[in-house]
Amino acid sequence: MFSFSLPTITLATGAASSPGMLVVGLAEAQDGDLLVGLPDDLAKATNKALGTDVLSLAKEIGASPKTGTCVLLALPGGVRLVVAGIGPIDVTAEHVRRASGAALRLIAGLPSAKPHEVTLSLETTELTIIKGAAEGALLGSYRYGPSKPETPGIGAITLITPSRKTDAKQALELAVVTAEAVIQARDWVNTSANLLYPETFVESARALTKGTKVNLEVWDDKALERDGFGGILAVGGGSTRKPRLLKVAYAPRGARFHLALVGKGITFDAGGLDIKTAEGMYTMKCDMAGAASVIAAVHAIAKLGLRIQVTAWAALAENLPSGSAYRPSDVLTMFNGSTVENGNTDAEGRLVLADALAKASTEKPDLVVDVATLTGACMVALGTKVAGLMARDDETADMVLDAAEAAGESFWQLPIPEDAPPKLASKVADVKSTGDRYGGALTAAAFLSTFVPEEIPWAHLDIAGPAFNDSAEHGYTTVGGTGMSVRTLIALAHARTN
Repeated sequence: MFSFSLPTITLATGAASSPGMLVVGLAEAQDGDLLVGLPDDLAKATNKALGTDVLSLAKEIGASPKTGTCVLLALPGGVRLVVAGIGPIDVTAEHVRRASGAALRLIAGLPSAKPHEVTLSLETTELTIIKGAAEGALLGSYRYGPSKPETPGIGAITLITPSRKTDAKQALELAVVTAEAVIQARDWVNTSANLLYPETFVESARALTKGTKVNLEVWDDKALERDGFGGILAVGGGSTRKPRLLKVAYAPRGARFHLALVGKGITFDAGGLDIKTAEGMYTMKCDMAGAASVIAAVHAIAKLGLRIQVTAWAALAENLPSGSAYRPSDVLTMFNGSTVENGNTDAEGRLVLADALAKASTEKPDLVVDVATLTGACMVALGTKVAGLMARDDETADMVLDAAEAAGESFWQLPIPEDAPPKLASKVADVKSTGDRYGGALTAAAFLSTFVPEEIPWAHLDIAGPAFNDSAEHGYTTVGGTGMSVRTLIALAHARTN
């Protein structure tokens, strides 16, 4: 498996006399566009040597304040300047996150004899902006796969800020740990399914958490059968690679809130007997993004030492067609004893999640959040850059949405329809796993809700669209796994910390 190592990142109060690769911002102000972070001595040297200002030079080659746009300039003294659009002058952390990500993506792809050393210049003491800039730079530096000698990527990043040292250091530490978690999730999602399957996923999670305050517990196929996890066993029954249920727990002394995270971990989804098209299968190594996110988030929460109990449950299986695969119309007995009539073997995610949600609920956590690349219907509704959020009550939904806003991730609340129960009615079981063709994301959430007791607050995150980027890179988002929801889960834990 490939594994990406973050560049080093440090803080400084001023740029070096010869910064080499320097990143500044271009903002839209009331009186016209404005360069942000450009050192005065560099501005004066450029004007003296070239008879014009840096802003004019940048605009000549297409510089724009539009967030995520970048141009590269060669200036006197050997300085290579990247001008990144940061949007309006009253910039947000997400604006800066996208801008710094776009700049570092550009630089990482430039030919060089050695890894690039980058200086990112900020004119702010606002800690959320500092954190956003650092996260964007680190995430934009990400590459998965073998390194190319001609483009060695990013070696070191220096963040220039006048902020107080202690506060800025804390913001930077949070940014680094968060970026590490997002990149771990990206690495897992990007790993080919012949290398990452239930057993090796468990091994990788064990290696990640070794020597930490995180404890692991694993149910193999025999234990799953012993304890009655009928959904996970059915979905994984068509593969020679047997399913697993992975529990990753962090329980610091004095924690008064218990957050349970449940992740869909289909390490490859061929659709089972209701097989997908060849084109539809190609990116299905990403169908374990939910499991990757919840485990990476717990590791980060533990590393930060947050005083909150967090338990992640990863329901891991391969969904393949074979003589031992489960069938449409099969009746499955789930962990909580209820029976489910299977409607479609390509609606497998809700079955593994149902078992894991029921098990997680036995510990009576204060909040349950599940994360899954669950439905194409959610992508139809919200596209590929916005994830769906569903909850039984607005208070729970608002709690997660507030965390998402703080983290800079895009979610949109969708309803759980009141008419869902009739759609899921079965003549041969307690419930059917699928409804009709309309509102598929909503019906899936309604099905999952039956496996979490009413008294436990619960939210469902459908990240099917933004979990995997198979189109053009943008902002801090590279091609492949995105790590969507990791930042939100960490922010949610922060908000519920004692």
